[in-house]
Amino acid sequence: MERIDSSTPDDELVHSLRAGHQDALGILYERYGQLVFSVALRILNRADEAEDLTQDIFLVFWKQENFQPERAALSTYLGVLTRSRALNKIRSRGSRRRSVERLQQSAYNEFSHPCPLEQATLQEQRQLVQQAVTQLPNNQKQVLTMNYLDGLSHGEIAQQLNMPLGTVKTNARQGLRRLRQTLGEAVG
Repeated sequence: MERIDSSTPDDELVHSLRAGHQDALGILYERYGQLVFSVALRILNRADEAEDLTQDIFLVFWKQENFQPERAALSTYLGVLTRSRALNKIRSRGSRRRSVERLQQSAYNEFSHPCPLEQATLQEQRQLVQQAVTQLPNNQKQVLTMNYLDGLSHGEIAQQLNMPLGTVKTNARQGLRRLRQTLGEAVG
């Protein structure tokens, strides 16, 4: 096997890694570690979790042989893998976070009295969102309601609606895109 170093192309490094050359993982980490960390930090908003996830991503990459260089660039693959794992991490802490948010909201409601201007602004924003949601097609409205108001994951929604997971994700993505467009036009 040829000697590998920081100038070795990604596909050769991956091949070397699969052949048991562990130094290749170190070079890939040096090359893409900051990218993975940045994606994780942007989603998780916590440096400690982003660091842990960065290490996990490279361990997963080392142990699994899912990457196919002919299908995507390694940077793209690692970015998508990181995004997926970060979102899973957020979902897993979601139920705990929702409990904390409910507690914070009840404390806010109990001890905080927004001024009339804040109340009017919140009411106006609430009405704009509700109006925009009513304009969505029923399938998008249903998925977004179950996801954001009921707190269900895409997988749980797919099970309840007896719908493929990909369809649920597409409905959510398209619904959010429409909401952004509608709300952007209403505000801007």
